[in-house]
Parts: sequence; C-alpha cells; structure tokens
Amino acid sequence: MLTSVLAGFLASAVLIIAIGAQNAFVLRQGLRREHVIAVVAVCALSDLMLILAGIGGLGAVVTARPDTVTVIRWVGAAFLMAYAVLAARRAMRPTRLNPAERAPATLGATVLTCLALTYLNPHVYLDTVLLLGSIAQRHPHRWLFGIGAAAASLVWFTALGLGAHRLAPLLAKPTAWRVLDGVISLVMVGVAASLLIGA
Repeated sequence: MLTSVLAGFLASAVLIIAIGAQNAFVLRQGLRREHVIAVVAVCALSDLMLILAGIGGLGAVVTARPDTVTVIRWVGAAFLMAYAVLAARRAMRPTRLNPAERAPATLGATVLTCLALTYLNPHVYLDTVLLLGSIAQRHPHRWLFGIGAAAASLVWFTALGLGAHRLAPLLAKPTAWRVLDGVISLVMVGVAASLLIGA
C-alpha cells in the first residue's frame, strides 16, 4: 500500500514540477503575496479532482473523443497566447515589488485566471488525467496511488506559493520583474506553440 502512495507521489511530482503556465502564475502570485492561499487551494483541489477522474476512467472517455481534445488544444493555445502578451507588456513596463504602490487584483479575478490557466491547458488533461490515470491502473491500490499523486500536488503548490516571498528581496528591482515576466511570456508562448503543433 505504501508503495502505491509513494509511486503516485513521485509520478505526480515529476509532471508538476516542470515549468508551465500554472506554476508561473502561482509563483507570480506568491511573489506579489496576493490571494496565495486561494490560488494554492484552487490548483491543489483541481489536481485532486482531475487525478481522481483519471483513475475513475475519464481518461478512456477523453481518448475516445479526439475532437474534444483538439478543441481544448486550440482554446487553450489562444488563452495562453493572450496571457503571454500581457506578461510581455508587463516586461516592457516593469515595476518594483512594492504592494503598497499598486492596487491588488480582486480575489474573483485571481481565482478565475487560475481556473482558466488550469482547465484551458490541455497538458493538464494529457498529464494528470490520461497519464497518471493509466499509470494508476497498473497498481493494485490505484486509489492510494491517487492520494499520493494529490499529496505531491499539494506539497508543490504550497511550497511554490508560500515560499516565493523569499525571492522578494531579489525581485525588489524593476529589472528583476522584467526578466521574470519575460520568462513567463516565453513559457506561455512555448506551451501554446506546442499545443498548436500537436493539434
């Protein structure tokens, strides 16, 4: 039983830690100290639901409808490109990391952006639902595998969101934010391009 939990934790960690749109957003919110707990909760709970759905058989349903995957790819790519443009604009007009000098984003807007970055990204379905779901089927305790996978997600997003503030002194200069937003923009473009090529 413990083997299945550890296998799920490691498999999920390998997939989650890769730099992507969701991780970049969590990092940015953690650095800005805006609605971090809500963002971490949305990401972790979303992963939990998607992991359990994959283990429960949703992966097979999605695989049987390739047209659905294609639509998700195009919509996701369009959203990521739009977010990349916003990050690029921020990179061209960077500001210092000083929360007192700007109006914070609303909780609703932050949660909606986080949900969009999570559910409009086809990689979430390909990795979390299909891949983890199929790996879990090979374990005698597949639901324990899912618990381990969900635990890895919770640990990662919590560490990323709540630990990001330690980088605040480094990002107190506009140049550092220019670099961060530039990297975020490039990551978004790269993910969107990979989706379009795959479509």
